[in-house]
Amino acid sequence: MSWIGTGGVSRKAHGVRVKVSIVTISYNQAPFLEETLRSVLDQDHKTVEYIVVDPGSIDGSRAIIDNYRERIARIIYEPDSGPADGLNKGFASAAGEVFGFLNSDDVLERGALSRVTQFFMAHPDVDVVSGHSWIIDAEGRRRRRFYSDRYSLRMAAYGASILSQASTFFRSEVFRRVGGFNAKNRLTWDAEFFLDMALAGARFSLVPEFWSRFRVHAESITGSGIVRKRDHGAVASTYRKVMGREPGSCYPMVAFLARYARKILNPLDTFERLLRGPIA
Repeated sequence: MSWIGTGGVSRKAHGVRVKVSIVTISYNQAPFLEETLRSVLDQDHKTVEYIVVDPGSIDGSRAIIDNYRERIARIIYEPDSGPADGLNKGFASAAGEVFGFLNSDDVLERGALSRVTQFFMAHPDVDVVSGHSWIIDAEGRRRRRFYSDRYSLRMAAYGASILSQASTFFRSEVFRRVGGFNAKNRLTWDAEFFLDMALAGARFSLVPEFWSRFRVHAESITGSGIVRKRDHGAVASTYRKVMGREPGSCYPMVAFLARYARKILNPLDTFERLLRGPIA
């Protein structure tokens, strides 16, 4: 495997290897968990620290995790107050230079972490990088592509800048700079975390590669429709954080226009939606 440095110069000779820490929060996802674990453990990038957090699964998930105990750097079996809190527990002892988090029903594509580390070594000015995702169903069938947006704070204020969580990776220092995830947010913790990094001055980039498979099924948050039901409140909260004020009377119209603009700015994702339907 080659190691790419700034300006595309190989740094393998200097022994430079970017360590990646991946955290998976597991809770009663036994049918999908082993595929998730293997997708991280079987990456060709060898300097990977894998941390798995399970606050109390009762469906056999812990037995699956224990089967891979020798290959997992750290397993945390203790209660938490929700997914964001579990992620914070996982990253608290992470030693990698680059962080990422993968839900226990999602999958990393082969070679994804090699591509991620190569990108960060070649772009020392970038703090956060996103790729795209395949949307898969409960059986693992590929249903459509999801294309991440180029991240924009102003568009995010109206719910119109969306990244693939499973295909987004970030430097450890920016994670620590923002203090990790908001443990009180039990629904859109990932979107709020991306927002917090941007507000802290993190520099975002987008790579036209597919780094993960995002699974949508009846029990997932996306598949269940919970996000859609609470979407307005989450977006209004984001607006307040970005703009520093309450949404005004024109907010609904501007939000509608921003989401329409997103369809123009991200034509590939718009085409996928028209051709194959929405993600959920």
